[in-house]
Amino acid sequence: MRILSGIQPSGTLHLGNYFGMMKPALELQERGQAFYFIADYHSMTALTDPAERRRNSLDVALDFLACGLDPKKTVFFRQSDVPEVTELTWILGTVTPMGLLERCHSYKDKVAKGISFNFGLFAYPVLMAADILIYDSNIVPVGQDQKQHVEVTRDIAIKFNELYGETFVIPEPQIRAETAKVPGLDGEKMSKSYGNTIEIFGDEKALRKKVMGIKMDSRTPQEPKPDADQNLAIQILKLVAPAAAAREYEDRLRAGGLGYGDLKKALFEHYWNHFASARAKRAELAADPGYVQQVLADGAARARSVARKVLQRARAASGLE
Repeated sequence: MRILSGIQPSGTLHLGNYFGMMKPALELQERGQAFYFIADYHSMTALTDPAERRRNSLDVALDFLACGLDPKKTVFFRQSDVPEVTELTWILGTVTPMGLLERCHSYKDKVAKGISFNFGLFAYPVLMAADILIYDSNIVPVGQDQKQHVEVTRDIAIKFNELYGETFVIPEPQIRAETAKVPGLDGEKMSKSYGNTIEIFGDEKALRKKVMGIKMDSRTPQEPKPDADQNLAIQILKLVAPAAAAREYEDRLRAGGLGYGDLKKALFEHYWNHFASARAKRAELAADPGYVQQVLADGAARARSVARKVLQRARAASGLE
């Protein structure tokens, strides 16, 4: 079983990225052959600062390796280090109906909001299809909001196979668990675009200030909170604290007598401790950038060995060689 997933280097990774994509991906590396890539081509639809893209790409690599990605088990690489994917994007684009792309939620949502978009954003699902198909991927773990793009990939692959003969493996989406929707500091889904994130790694003082700044209602500490399970700090605490500890704080809040300040202090301590070993590992990796670059180079070489064969199949099937 081959598993494929990618993440854009569009900014500092946060708890939403970790529990929504990274943690499930790290667990899956134990269950099959995993291909995980840093989607720097995709980032070009919105990010135009070259230095920031380079810096973010390295940060994503550091974060994944620090959090437990094993380069011996997982093929880990930068998307742009496998140029075959762009040729396959063109080949797939010639069998992709315009209407299929126009119906994609990500495109329609941005049009509805009046957001300026470009060809890359419109053709994003075709590049994503190439990302998936060029590695003969069987399973693609995605959040609910990306499920449609895997369905588009299946439609494109099936159409190509019908037109040119059996060429591509038809992938299956694997929808991640509910923890994929991690609440941000304002209660909305945690997202860089909302400015409501808690970073995985960062300055302790700044992060503590963020957590202590979570807004609560005006009830006094003594008042019972029968809706304690809906409390934002409790929801995040359940992700980073042992289950028994999270239950204890929820019960105390429900019964009354626990102040919101004390709850937020507990949240920060559990969050900070949750990533303590990963922080130490990241500092060690950051001191040896040559190792990180070598991991990415080795991953790209392994990825290209697969990508070349699949691209050659597609070229031969469609009469390009």
